[in-house]
Amino acid sequence: MTEKLQTLRDNAAFRWIALLLLALAMFCSYIFMDILSPIKDLMQSTRGWDSTAFGTMQGAETFLNVFVFFLIFAGIILDKMGVRFTAILSGAVMLIGGLIKYYAVTDAFYGSGVETWFTNHLNYIPGFQELGVAPFYEGMPASAKVAAVGFMIFGCGVEMAGITVSRGIVKWFKGRETALAMGSEMALARLGVATCMIFSPFFAKLGGTVDVSRSVAFGVVLLCIALMMFIVYFFMDKKLDAQTGEAEEKDDPFKVSDIGKILSSGGFWLVALLCVLYYSAIFPFQKYAVNMLQCNLTLNPGEGFWAGSSVTIIQYLVMLVVAVCSFTSNFSKNKGAKIGLMAAAVVALVVYCYMGFMRGTAETIFAVFPLLAVAITPILGNYVDHKGKAASMLMIGSLLLILCHLTFAFILPLFKGSEIGGVVVAYVTILVLGASFSLVPAALWPSVPKLVDEKIIGSAYALIFWIQNIGLWLFPLLIGKVLDKTNPDVIAQMNEGLIDAETAAVSYNYTWPLVMLAGLGVAALILGIILKGVDKKKGLGLEQPNIKAE
Repeated sequence: MTEKLQTLRDNAAFRWIALLLLALAMFCSYIFMDILSPIKDLMQSTRGWDSTAFGTMQGAETFLNVFVFFLIFAGIILDKMGVRFTAILSGAVMLIGGLIKYYAVTDAFYGSGVETWFTNHLNYIPGFQELGVAPFYEGMPASAKVAAVGFMIFGCGVEMAGITVSRGIVKWFKGRETALAMGSEMALARLGVATCMIFSPFFAKLGGTVDVSRSVAFGVVLLCIALMMFIVYFFMDKKLDAQTGEAEEKDDPFKVSDIGKILSSGGFWLVALLCVLYYSAIFPFQKYAVNMLQCNLTLNPGEGFWAGSSVTIIQYLVMLVVAVCSFTSNFSKNKGAKIGLMAAAVVALVVYCYMGFMRGTAETIFAVFPLLAVAITPILGNYVDHKGKAASMLMIGSLLLILCHLTFAFILPLFKGSEIGGVVVAYVTILVLGASFSLVPAALWPSVPKLVDEKIIGSAYALIFWIQNIGLWLFPLLIGKVLDKTNPDVIAQMNEGLIDAETAAVSYNYTWPLVMLAGLGVAALILGIILKGVDKKKGLGLEQPNIKAE
């Protein structure tokens, strides 16, 4: 009865292997994206980066994507050249940017001609300076400027990789488990956040001496692995096209009118704006979250075993047990095995949190962020595939987002002085925030193919990523500026020598930056309500399942 040609795409094992290659590449890139986030205090004390310099450098990641429209070009490249070419190109661009950022924080940079040049130049950029969007400013440390240049280049690569991976998943999973695949990819990729939070400080403090360049070197090695994953995917994807007879390159030339078709869709704009609000409330927060916890929690760093390097490896292995057991429980057909895996995940999570508490460091506490998301993202993706309700899920995610940021702003500081109480509140809030974030890949990204023609999906994802990048450029910079403006006493005391840079780095009041991020959640909630109404009126299909009943 079945004489239909079986391709790699029809084989579930090969389909998920292709997904694993893409997800591992994004896992490595996510680690590098936040490689300096858990050591913001060390960047201030060892490299002289205040919050404004740190925020400006972090925001530089998306500068070229936003202001030089690189993401739009990336979408065109993806539609014209296909997934394979664009994947390898993005991996190479990420690696080049990573190497530049690494050089900027090494000891070799200091006293070099490059440092002198960057100290004396790029202090005023006509046009951008007047608009208040310049990626550099007078007085910005030269190392931060060069790191920003590298991060800009990396940002071009990582965002190109993001749209390529999304397109690749659509290619391999369309008509199948699209939302589950996208949710699973992001679940694995976001383990990179926990990996970064645990290992970046570990490498920076390795051997008892502080050297932040070791953390960045760790990230660069992972970018090499990401490029290798894309190369392996290249051959697998090429084999698929040979089987199906599909051409990797597009026969139809790209037209500007294609972008016009996308921009004329009201549903597209609502999804894009939801995306920028959602991501702006999460990714910029990640870059400051560890420092926020350092400023709000009473932490007593562990001694003996809890201060050693071996505990880092053990805690990471426990984290992997949480992730693997919770993730695989979603796919178990046996009820007993499913319950057993979930029970093992819960026990391992409790052990993981206990270890974070005993170690007494903010980065090991925040590293719990993606773990609940890893557990529930496949559940949510599977639900959207079979039941729908994507717009409703986005509204729930927005409510959780508001609740979490307001908890960080007003409730967590009340527990300052209570070592156990503060850590418990932090853990619960961080887990819920991670869970709310999992609603985006499970509900939002699989909705895009319902809004645009298949041949311009790459351009549609690129436009969404471009709009998203405006927020990812703006809000790290805004958080840094708001921190410095609302903590003049900390800056003054450090300038007067009353406190050292290390003390100043963990003395900020984060209330107003967190209120600002909660405001993004409110705006996202309003847009979610509007989107649900538009979907009901125009029949966009966002509340409909991805897998149609036969």
